[in-house]
Amino acid sequence: MASQFGEFTASELYCPKCARAQRVRERLLLYLPDGLLYEYLCSGCGSSLGERKVTGPALAAAAPPPPRRRPAPVPGPAPRKPRGLLA
Repeated sequence: MASQFGEFTASELYCPKCARAQRVRERLLLYLPDGLLYEYLCSGCGSSLGERKVTGPALAAAAPPPPRRRPAPVPGPAPRKPRGLLA
């Protein structure tokens, strides 16, 4: 039977420190050889509430873009020759 749902991401989780369901932030924790590991943090107190591992085809969508390359410097005008003293 094919998977009925794709990837899930939590928007709220129960926080034992705050004693209620809180909105969560997802933070990239580790780059692993077989995927990415994310941590869910409580937006109220900052406690860690869980983890999520992303592997397979969803990994390409979740991976950060490659670093941008700096453009090559544009050559400026040629340096001036120093002028000698007139005698």
